[in-house]
Amino acid sequence: MSGSGTLGLLHFWSQADVVIRVTAYVLLTMSIASWFLILWKAWAWLRVRRASRALEQFWSAASIDAAIAELKPRDRENIFVPVASSGARASAHGAADGTLASQTDRSELITRALRQRINEAAGRLEAGLTMLASIGSTAPFVGLFGTVWGIYHALLNIASSGQIAIDKVAGPVGEALIMTAFGLAVAIPAVLAYNAFTRVNRVVLSQLDGFAHDLHAFLTMGARVPAAP
Repeated sequence: MSGSGTLGLLHFWSQADVVIRVTAYVLLTMSIASWFLILWKAWAWLRVRRASRALEQFWSAASIDAAIAELKPRDRENIFVPVASSGARASAHGAADGTLASQTDRSELITRALRQRINEAAGRLEAGLTMLASIGSTAPFVGLFGTVWGIYHALLNIASSGQIAIDKVAGPVGEALIMTAFGLAVAIPAVLAYNAFTRVNRVVLSQLDGFAHDLHAFLTMGARVPAAP
């Protein structure tokens, strides 16, 4: 803002046309959606982290039912509970009942149930990441569009006034560049959050896969696979 106080955000907004204002509202909406997803995913990750710390207590339980009951009160969104419950149900349905599932090998039946729950957990963990990636990749271009349109609009006003002095050009053009900064301010947190949550999801899914592997070994052989030294 200049010393006279005539230039700045308020001046730019008062001189902006409908296109610039709509672009600014789009960026604001993208920013709100981005931060909502960031906070939501961060809270979900904290719940998953808390649930993962209870896995050793799961293996310390006297039975599979008691182990599942040990996990359930900790978090209703616990991604490990559906895997354990589904594996236990698949293991219990080994008796022939005339269905195709009963004719399948018990180990294969358990594997199929565990894989289905892991895929569902992966879908839950990845929810919202597509929108974060879309916001991170498109927000700079939305802001750039606002800048280009703002410069175009400013140059038209300068041309119509007949004043082409540098101080008459620098103010409107500089204010138009604010849209690019706004676009970057929206995109950068979204991109950083997307990369962080993608890495976290890989770690969580690896832990979930290891839990499913141990559970499969327990349900089929009656013993947990010992950890590698």
